[in-house]
Amino acid sequence: MDIIIRNTGEVPIYDQITRQIKSLILKGELREGEALPSMRLLARELRISVITTKRAYEELEREGFLTTVPGKGCFVAPRNLELVREDALRRAEEHLGAAVEVARTGGITLEELMQTLTILYEGEEA
Repeated sequence: MDIIIRNTGEVPIYDQITRQIKSLILKGELREGEALPSMRLLARELRISVITTKRAYEELEREGFLTTVPGKGCFVAPRNLELVREDALRRAEEHLGAAVEVARTGGITLEELMQTLTILYEGEEA
């Protein structure tokens, strides 16, 4: 499992880990039931605190991406299609928010932006 940590920037390390593991699960690179490295092993590999990896794993479990089996470790949880859809919607909202800011700054009207979005969306289906 390749996780890249950037010490510069505003994103906390535990959040970087959480985002990257979510991405691996959503892409299918980490499959249902697959074991993740122990918190200690991941912390050692990334040269970070075990507390940081613990926080990331707890967040992933809270969000339904991981399950913990006492004495055995953490495993990728069964895929919840609603969870996958919700994550996709959240990511789309982030990108659309950035697009709205660019449009406002550039003097693009809501109607023009909606037309562009419609063209792009329908073009993807075709």
